Amino acid sequence: MPETARRERFEQTVLPHLDAAYNLARWLTRNDQDAQDVTQEACLRAFRFFDGYQGGNMRAWLLTIVRNTCYTWLHQNRAPGSAEVFDEEIHSAESPAGADPEIQILASADKETLRRALEQLPDIFREVLVLRELEGMSYKEIADVASVSLGTVMSRLARARTRLRQSLVAALGKES
Repeated sequence: MPETARRERFEQTVLPHLDAAYNLARWLTRNDQDAQDVTQEACLRAFRFFDGYQGGNMRAWLLTIVRNTCYTWLHQNRAPGSAEVFDEEIHSAESPAGADPEIQILASADKETLRRALEQLPDIFREVLVLRELEGMSYKEIADVASVSLGTVMSRLARARTRLRQSLVAALGKES
C-alpha cells in the first residue's frame, strides 16, 4: 500500500478515537502535558504498527497502545514508589453506604471533588473506571485493553467504585 494511502487510512480509522486516547492518558498520567506527550507517542506507535492491525475494535486497539505507552512512560518518568501499592485489606473494605446514598453522594459531588477522588485511586482502579464510565466501554473491551480476565475487570470496577464512594463520603463530610 502506498504511504499516502496508508496514512489516509490510518487517519480515517484512528483519529476519530483521539479524544478517548487523550482522556485515558490524562487520567493515568494525571497531567495535561504528560497526557499530550503520551498520546502523541502512542499515535506514533499505532502508526508504526498499523499494518499489523488485523481488524476488530479500533478504539480498543488504540487504547491498548495508549495504556501500554502510559505505563511505560510512568515507569520511566516517575519516582519509584510514587504509585500506590495494592493492599487487599484496604482496597476491598466494604462501605456501609448502600446504593441510594451512593447515588445521592455522586449527584451532590461537584466535578472538582469527583476529579480529586478519581485521581486518588490506584492506577488499576482509575483505569477501569475511566474506560467504563467515561469511555463507555464494555467489560469485554476493558478486559481486552487491560489484558486481564473479565472477572478481574468486574472485581476492579467493584473495588474502584467502593473506593471512589469512600473518598467522596470523606470529602463531602469535610465540607459539611
